[in-house]
Amino acid sequence: MFEKRVIVDGRGHLLGRLASIVAKEILAGQEVVVVRCEELNISGSLIRNKLKFHDFLRKHVNTNRARGPFHHRSPHRMLWRAIRGMIPHKTPRGALAMARLKVFEGIPAPYDKLRRVVVPQALKALRLAPGRKFCRIGDLAAEVGWRYAEQTKLVEERRKAKMSVYYERKKALLALRKQAYGSDAPAPVKNTSKRALATRTKTQKIRAQKKAQK
Repeated sequence: MFEKRVIVDGRGHLLGRLASIVAKEILAGQEVVVVRCEELNISGSLIRNKLKFHDFLRKHVNTNRARGPFHHRSPHRMLWRAIRGMIPHKTPRGALAMARLKVFEGIPAPYDKLRRVVVPQALKALRLAPGRKFCRIGDLAAEVGWRYAEQTKLVEERRKAKMSVYYERKKALLALRKQAYGSDAPAPVKNTSKRALATRTKTQKIRAQKKAQK
């Protein structure tokens, strides 16, 4: 990837496959943000995964439960723990890698206005055989003690309503612009960053040299 920051939309991804890919990226130096963790999927039915999680909840230090292991109930912490298990998090390199990772339920600001991507290698539709059972992380978390499923759902509905209004307004403005200009609509604004300008100048010089040689 190697961009400034990559925002992954977790909806429809398999938790383990996404965790392994994200672990590699953050170890390589890439900053990754995963949103909508409650929409992640796990293979296997809900009741099967619920039984497995309850078996995990019984694991603790005999003498003092406060010493761990700690059982995270929220979807974003489940993903965070899965990624941490794939990283040498007790070393300085692993600690820096974990600092490059951010995980959220829903899509909080400012990530709701930024471009989001998917990871094809981890999509349930592409990686899980048709007919196989699966469940949502959000449903599993709500069954084992996560108390904010309804609040997250409400916030997401409000965000979607707000974004739909913005999208309809944008479509109307584009239609008006097309109607006003017709076929003579102005070209989109070019990238005016220093790097883009330098690249453009260099390309123009090379073309001028080739033209002079001819």
